Amino acid sequence: MSNEFGFGTIVELGFDEAVERVTEALAKEGFGILTVIDVQATIKAKLDKDMRPYRILGACNPVLAHQAVTAVPEIGLLLPCNVLVREDEEGRVHVSFMDPGAVLGLVDDARIDPLAAQVKQKLETVLAALNP
Repeated sequence: MSNEFGFGTIVELGFDEAVERVTEALAKEGFGILTVIDVQATIKAKLDKDMRPYRILGACNPVLAHQAVTAVPEIGLLLPCNVLVREDEEGRVHVSFMDPGAVLGLVDDARIDPLAAQVKQKLETVLAALNP
Protein backbone atom coordinates (compact mmCIF):
# COMPACT_ATOMS: atom_id res chain seq x y z
CA MET A 1 0.00 0.00 0.00
CA SER A 2 1.25 3.45 -0.85
CA ASN A 3 0.12 6.98 -1.57
CA GLU A 4 1.72 10.27 -2.58
CA PHE A 5 3.40 10.77 0.82
CA GLY A 6 4.11 7.28 2.13
CA PHE A 7 4.25 3.53 1.71
CA GLY A 8 3.64 0.56 3.94
CA THR A 9 2.18 -2.85 4.60
CA ILE A 10 -0.05 -4.86 6.89
CA VAL A 11 2.01 -7.13 9.11
CA GLU A 12 1.09 -10.46 10.66
CA LEU A 13 2.13 -9.29 14.13
CA GLY A 14 0.50 -7.92 17.23
CA PHE A 15 0.77 -4.19 17.77
CA ASP A 16 3.54 -4.22 20.39
CA GLU A 17 5.51 -6.84 18.48
CA ALA A 18 5.22 -4.76 15.32
CA VAL A 19 6.59 -1.67 17.10
CA GLU A 20 9.49 -3.77 18.41
CA ARG A 21 10.24 -5.35 15.03
CA VAL A 22 10.09 -2.02 13.21
CA THR A 23 12.44 -0.48 15.77
CA GLU A 24 14.90 -3.38 15.40
CA ALA A 25 14.76 -3.30 11.60
CA LEU A 26 15.30 0.46 11.58
CA ALA A 27 18.34 0.03 13.83
CA LYS A 28 19.86 -2.43 11.36
CA GLU A 29 19.64 0.32 8.73
CA GLY A 30 21.29 2.90 11.00
CA PHE A 31 18.15 4.60 12.34
CA GLY A 32 17.40 5.45 15.92
CA ILE A 33 14.07 6.52 17.35
CA LEU A 34 14.14 10.16 18.47
CA THR A 35 10.50 10.42 19.46
CA VAL A 36 7.59 8.15 20.23
CA ILE A 37 4.13 9.68 20.07
CA ASP A 38 1.47 7.43 21.56
CA VAL A 39 -1.56 9.01 19.91
CA GLN A 40 -3.96 6.53 21.53
CA ALA A 41 -2.79 7.49 25.05
CA THR A 42 -2.73 11.21 24.24
CA ILE A 43 -6.27 11.20 22.87
CA LYS A 44 -7.45 9.31 25.94
CA ALA A 45 -5.68 11.71 28.32
CA LYS A 46 -6.66 14.94 26.55
CA LEU A 47 -10.12 14.09 25.18
CA ASP A 48 -11.16 11.02 27.17
CA LYS A 49 -11.81 9.25 23.86
CA ASP A 50 -10.91 5.67 23.08
CA MET A 51 -9.17 4.72 19.87
CA ARG A 52 -7.22 1.81 18.44
CA PRO A 53 -3.44 1.63 19.10
CA TYR A 54 -1.71 4.31 17.05
CA ARG A 55 1.96 5.17 17.50
CA ILE A 56 4.21 7.52 15.53
CA LEU A 57 7.94 6.78 15.67
CA GLY A 58 10.28 9.62 14.75
CA ALA A 59 13.15 7.75 13.09
CA CYS A 60 16.50 9.34 12.31
CA ASN A 61 19.63 8.12 10.56
CA PRO A 62 22.25 10.42 12.15
CA VAL A 63 24.74 10.21 9.29
CA LEU A 64 22.20 11.15 6.62
CA ALA A 65 20.44 13.70 8.84
CA HIS A 66 23.76 15.43 9.52
CA GLN A 67 24.47 15.64 5.81
CA ALA A 68 21.01 17.11 5.16
CA VAL A 69 21.20 19.64 8.01
CA THR A 70 24.70 20.68 6.93
CA ALA A 71 23.46 21.26 3.37
CA VAL A 72 20.20 23.00 4.31
CA PRO A 73 19.95 24.00 7.98
CA GLU A 74 16.19 24.62 7.82
CA ILE A 75 15.58 21.03 6.66
CA GLY A 76 15.03 20.14 10.31
CA LEU A 77 11.46 21.33 9.76
CA LEU A 78 10.97 18.19 7.65
CA LEU A 79 12.74 15.74 9.96
CA PRO A 80 12.64 13.11 11.38
CA CYS A 81 11.22 10.38 9.15
CA ASN A 82 7.90 9.37 10.65
CA VAL A 83 6.98 5.72 10.87
CA LEU A 84 3.38 4.95 11.77
CA VAL A 85 2.25 1.75 13.48
CA ARG A 86 -1.50 1.49 13.89
CA GLU A 87 -4.18 -1.09 14.46
CA ASP A 88 -7.37 -0.94 12.39
CA GLU A 89 -10.91 -1.86 13.42
CA GLU A 90 -10.37 -5.48 12.32
CA GLY A 91 -7.28 -5.78 14.52
CA ARG A 92 -4.83 -5.76 11.59
CA VAL A 93 -1.58 -3.90 12.21
CA HIS A 94 -0.41 -1.43 9.57
CA VAL A 95 3.15 -0.13 9.34
CA SER A 96 3.60 2.95 7.15
CA PHE A 97 6.66 5.01 6.31
CA MET A 98 6.84 8.64 5.32
CA ASP A 99 8.23 8.86 1.78
CA PRO A 100 11.36 10.98 2.22
CA GLY A 101 11.37 11.72 -1.51
CA ALA A 102 7.94 13.32 -1.28
CA VAL A 103 8.72 15.33 1.84
CA LEU A 104 12.29 16.31 1.04
CA GLY A 105 11.20 17.08 -2.52
CA LEU A 106 9.89 20.32 -1.03
CA VAL A 107 13.51 21.42 -0.73
CA ASP A 108 14.88 22.96 -3.90
CA ASP A 109 18.47 21.86 -3.44
CA ALA A 110 20.21 19.24 -5.60
CA ARG A 111 22.24 18.01 -2.62
CA ILE A 112 19.08 16.72 -0.93
CA ASP A 113 17.75 14.47 -3.71
CA PRO A 114 20.42 11.77 -3.35
CA LEU A 115 20.02 11.81 0.44
CA ALA A 116 16.26 11.35 0.12
CA ALA A 117 16.85 8.44 -2.25
CA GLN A 118 19.24 6.79 0.24
CA VAL A 119 16.78 7.20 3.10
CA LYS A 120 13.93 5.79 1.01
CA GLN A 121 16.02 2.77 0.01
CA LYS A 122 16.82 2.09 3.65
CA LEU A 123 13.17 2.42 4.68
CA GLU A 124 12.15 0.06 1.88
CA THR A 125 14.69 -2.44 3.25
CA VAL A 126 13.05 -2.10 6.67
CA LEU A 127 9.64 -2.64 5.10
CA ALA A 128 10.83 -5.80 3.33
CA ALA A 129 12.22 -7.17 6.61
CA LEU A 130 8.79 -6.95 8.28
CA ASN A 131 7.15 -9.61 6.12
CA PRO A 132 9.95 -11.95 5.10
